[in-house]
Amino acid sequence: MHHALPDTAPDRDDTYLFGPRQAWFAFVMTVGLMIFDYVDRQVIVSLFPHLKAEWNLSDKQLGALVSVVSVTVAIAGIPVALFADRVSRVKSIVAMAGIWSLATISCMFTRNFGQLIAARAVVGLGEAGYGSVGAGLLASHFPTRMRGALLAGFFASASVGSVLGVILGGVIAARWGWQAAFGVVGFPGLVLALVYLWVRDYRTVELTPRLEQARRSTREASGFIVRALARSRTTLWICLGAPMQLIVVSALWSWLPSFLNRAHGMAPQDASIKAAMVVLAGALGAVVWGTVADRAGRDHPALKLRVVALVCLATMLVLGFAFGAPLLGLALEPTTQFALILLGGFLMTCTVGPAAAVVIDVTHPGVRSTGASVLSLFQNLFGLAVGPFVAGALSDALGLETALAITPLFSLLAAAAMLVASRTYPDDMQKVAAVQVEAP
Repeated sequence: MHHALPDTAPDRDDTYLFGPRQAWFAFVMTVGLMIFDYVDRQVIVSLFPHLKAEWNLSDKQLGALVSVVSVTVAIAGIPVALFADRVSRVKSIVAMAGIWSLATISCMFTRNFGQLIAARAVVGLGEAGYGSVGAGLLASHFPTRMRGALLAGFFASASVGSVLGVILGGVIAARWGWQAAFGVVGFPGLVLALVYLWVRDYRTVELTPRLEQARRSTREASGFIVRALARSRTTLWICLGAPMQLIVVSALWSWLPSFLNRAHGMAPQDASIKAAMVVLAGALGAVVWGTVADRAGRDHPALKLRVVALVCLATMLVLGFAFGAPLLGLALEPTTQFALILLGGFLMTCTVGPAAAVVIDVTHPGVRSTGASVLSLFQNLFGLAVGPFVAGALSDALGLETALAITPLFSLLAAAAMLVASRTYPDDMQKVAAVQVEAP
């Protein structure tokens, strides 16, 4: 095993690890796979009307087809990231992309709800750890000053993938059936996985003797690392707050096509295309708010999270009014309501980049991927998995519009957690500032 020694040069962490060319190649390839990760994950959203009609599924079952991916991502994320951190991040990413792509293709051969949800679970198994490992790899390639914006761009590419998944699913299903949609979107990931072998990895960073011993068993190592990361109050509060905001994001992304279909009578294909505009607004918002947070926290790190908290509050107000006003007897024109939803979509992805950047900033470089995977576990299990299922259950009980009016309240909890995390972030960041990564 190669070990990196701490570098005492004051600007070491503010340079490219292999140079700009290698860094940007890694960025393009990692973003490309992230796009198809979410194409494969979100393509099913535009197929809800077809599945409901053909198999007579409830909204709770439809939501479960989205949530199961996030559940398996959460369960397997830490072991996968641990393996990647100690063995090879690049080879792990190649294997992950192959698994999720093949699992997506297999969805086209399912014949009932049980088979489809099982195949979707395997999609999540392949995607487990990808966001964490990819974020850790990119964070090490680029200077510290660029991390927030670049990670926001990386995670915003998930929104682009979601847009493509929703649009492609609707268009392909309308012409060739919903089974064909899975087959078409599954193949590009296999090609990108092979090209990803040319991305350069960084040298594995030395851990403490206790961590070296713990890593011999995935179970022991996972437990040790979770406990170690829990000692950082910043990580703890980010892991509590970020999922609350993602409940809002995942609920809206999953159910907006169905809302437009049911409430406004749009054809599934047209509803998917219009809903994709909201997802695209989220992609733009993630980059914008990541950049704004970076600049706000340049001299005073705590301001980074305080800005995010304010945007979380704005998300609650805008989306709550967009879906709640008609329920209170306040008439909204369809165009006005959609404009508010579009604005809410732009605001609600504000935590995407800053949350990951903050966790990486306060995590030992030797377990950066694993540190990010702890955040990913919370985001997937308590955020992305909860939103579609809870909104579906509320829809079955109260109606879809009411469900989408209730879910923005989770943004209030997100704002509170971000404010608490801002108090400890500067101190926690300084604790790991002396440990650096090196090129092999």
